[in-house]
Amino acid sequence: MRFKIIHETEYQFSEAVFLEPHYLMFKPKNAPHIDLESHALKLSITAAGVSEQLDAEDNFVHFCWFEGIHKNMVIRSEAIVDSRPHNPFNFLIYPLNINTIPFTYSDTLYVSLQKYLTPEKIHSELLRYGNDILASKNYDTLTFLTALTSQIHDDFVVASREEGVPFEADKTFGLKKGSCRDLVWMQIQLLRTLGIASRFVSGYYYVDVEDPQYELHAWTEVFLPGAGWIGFDPSNGIITGHTHIAVASSSHHVNTMPVSGTVRGDATSELRTNLIIEVLA
Repeated sequence: MRFKIIHETEYQFSEAVFLEPHYLMFKPKNAPHIDLESHALKLSITAAGVSEQLDAEDNFVHFCWFEGIHKNMVIRSEAIVDSRPHNPFNFLIYPLNINTIPFTYSDTLYVSLQKYLTPEKIHSELLRYGNDILASKNYDTLTFLTALTSQIHDDFVVASREEGVPFEADKTFGLKKGSCRDLVWMQIQLLRTLGIASRFVSGYYYVDVEDPQYELHAWTEVFLPGAGWIGFDPSNGIITGHTHIAVASSSHHVNTMPVSGTVRGDATSELRTNLIIEVLA
């Protein structure tokens, strides 16, 4: 499938402000089954300079700096992505001890994965929730991961929340509802507590429905030797496939924000976003 993705973000300021340098993350990432055919980033104001870079975790970044003062800024990202059929289970977990939880990564892998293994402290009730599912699946790694993802989907209400950082894991668990990023951050903290390297992914998810209302989506990726990074989407209760298109992945959600930067001036701001995903013939 070929997708055309148009993502518009507008900031409207109550007074003219000076824009400090901004990091923009809108360019989709390539994957073994996904090729980025083209991408264009358009700004409503002329930037003094734009540098396209890779960040510390190999995400595409446009670093922009500006001159003058402005009352609004519109960021328009246009991408065409070719996504081929993908079997998410086409792997062999190896070495074999990784198939049973708890397991230990090799010393060299542990060094590379350490930031994906360091959890925030979670309440015993959330840990018990995970351990109960783990025991019911006889401590089998892949069966547990798919079951946990499906169970979160069944037990939690998905609520739209356009702005704000993810809630702490314990808050989401207590509320039994949250945005996609809230559920992902909760899942990540639980998995890390169980010794499983996990990271936060932000991107696009296409669904074939009559009147889709798209927003930036989030899911979890887990690293298993022999399989690499595997995606799990707790909002939908599924392992990720060819309609999940990643833009940014990181050990911490703050590093996946599409727009990062500050302004100088005494003004309030209003954010508007619009996301369109179309299938091309």
